[in-house]
Amino acid sequence: MSARLLPEQLGRLKPGELLISEFFHSIQGESTHIGRPCFFIRLTGCHLRCVWCDSEYSFFDGEVRTVKECVEKAGEAQCPLVEVTGGEPLLQTSVYELLTQLCDRGHEVLLETSGAVPIDRVDPRVRRIVDWKCPESGESSRNKPQVIPALKAGDELKLVISSRLDYEWARAWLTRERPRIPESVPVHFSPAFGRVPLEDLARWILEDRLPVRLNLQIHKWIWSPTRRGV
Repeated sequence: MSARLLPEQLGRLKPGELLISEFFHSIQGESTHIGRPCFFIRLTGCHLRCVWCDSEYSFFDGEVRTVKECVEKAGEAQCPLVEVTGGEPLLQTSVYELLTQLCDRGHEVLLETSGAVPIDRVDPRVRRIVDWKCPESGESSRNKPQVIPALKAGDELKLVISSRLDYEWARAWLTRERPRIPESVPVHFSPAFGRVPLEDLARWILEDRLPVRLNLQIHKWIWSPTRRGV
């Protein structure tokens, strides 16, 4: 991992500290939880550079907060559903403590992670949403194979599709890996916003009878594809 891809502050964090890009209360725009009110904790820093990334602002900007402060923020939002996201949140050591404390406080906790970091240390009460990278992201070589057998009931897989090439790769990958993916784990094909016509992706899925869900980012339709804090 190149240090130039990560903010310098990450190396100076003390135990119990996190570098936070933003907190916001919004509508969950993706996954099987789509449409639900959700409080988001976005961590700073990512070692990937997906070409379609919609949160590049989280790569370097951030404020140091304690785990305790983050948990208090979630409580103040009075929202049962909390998602920890990034960037890549699992790059920060104290995120595991954050996830556990959120669960201890009674929150339903989602974690959005890239598939390029092992997930076995995550509290088993957390629902892990793994964003498995397709070739045109530019980062498919960073997918970690050990993530797939670590999936469990409550977890979800998302593949962002930006072209027919991505779709065909994802279709072949899913056919090959389906035996290792628990039946209880939904698989989402999510169109990269503005890069692949929604009608095309829907037609491809129907033609091939794929056992996947078409996953639209509804927050980008409600507000704006470039607006922060939604």
